[in-house]
Amino acid sequence: VVTDELSAKLCGRSRPTHFRGVTTIVAKLFNIIQPEVAVFGQKDAQQAIIIRRMIKDLNFDVRLIVAPIVREPDGLAMSSRNKYLSREEREQATVLYQSLKLAEQEFAKGNRNLDEIKRKMQQLIASRPQARIDYIEAVDALTLGAPKPGERDVLVALAVFFGKTRLIDNTILKGN
Repeated sequence: VVTDELSAKLCGRSRPTHFRGVTTIVAKLFNIIQPEVAVFGQKDAQQAIIIRRMIKDLNFDVRLIVAPIVREPDGLAMSSRNKYLSREEREQATVLYQSLKLAEQEFAKGNRNLDEIKRKMQQLIASRPQARIDYIEAVDALTLGAPKPGERDVLVALAVFFGKTRLIDNTILKGN
């Protein structure tokens, strides 16, 4: 199952065939199990968007629920990858949540300049010596296309390496 226009962006740039595998396996699972409901996490927003498109395109009679991101008390998104972080990397990784909160605050104040918001996020993350940014993107929260802040929801997504560990996180800025 291929969703190239969605899977070539964000995480798909560094993992070009990953989502093809995901959609193929999930489609097989849906065919075998025939669920009424499928729950995917907001933490992997791109995956949830791709699965939503696959459900529509293949006419699966499945209701998709996107569950909110579960976070540690300090805001770091829970992930099996967190166990690979050193103590120092783990402490510095909290900057991901801080940068997403910064984006939310800027947007709430009326700032619709997404390039400026991303620049501020980048500066904050770059202040942590262990952080190496893979990407910070602002895209339409449904299509992953060009965002229309103020009209439609905007997905602000990021991927950052701490040592060899790549962490992803995101937030949605409400369109109106």
